[in-house]
Amino acid sequence: MTPDEAQEIFFAAELLYSTEVLAAAIARLADEISTVLGATQPLLLPVMNGALVFAGQLLPQLKFPLEQDYLQVTRYGNSTAGGQLRWLAEPAEERLAGRTVLVIDDILDEGITLAAIKARLLAGGAAACYTAVLVDKYTGREKPITADFVGLTIPNRYVFGFGMDLRGSWRNLPALYALKE
Repeated sequence: MTPDEAQEIFFAAELLYSTEVLAAAIARLADEISTVLGATQPLLLPVMNGALVFAGQLLPQLKFPLEQDYLQVTRYGNSTAGGQLRWLAEPAEERLAGRTVLVIDDILDEGITLAAIKARLLAGGAAACYTAVLVDKYTGREKPITADFVGLTIPNRYVFGFGMDLRGSWRNLPALYALKE
């Protein structure tokens, strides 16, 4: 996508959630997560690259000691449709052994990726695996997983901004936008 094409898409897009609404949702999530996981000193695993912005805003608001690593799994690449799951990076099993883990992801779309991540972490030795997503997309279909912590819900539209990309662009937007219908 050229810079001109990216600009054209952005100017036609619809703002779904402002920076202020996202900040309030993240503050609420931080309180909820702190209440549930505060005594466990969990291992937090943001899913790169989409959860980078969300995790960067969430972690400083958590009110307990924790460890942090990351994982990278993708079904999308630079596409707007999901494909085959590809594992690019994951924590070593010794980091998982007997631990409570919190997976931080940007969006719960179809749920395939997050369900696979949770299953793999539990099989790798995690004692418990919780999930937190910035947004849960209403698709009208049953998902293989429900997130333990959800910031906001969105309609069944392609969204970008706040860490989520549009064919590689616009992860840096401070708000969440939807493609023009």
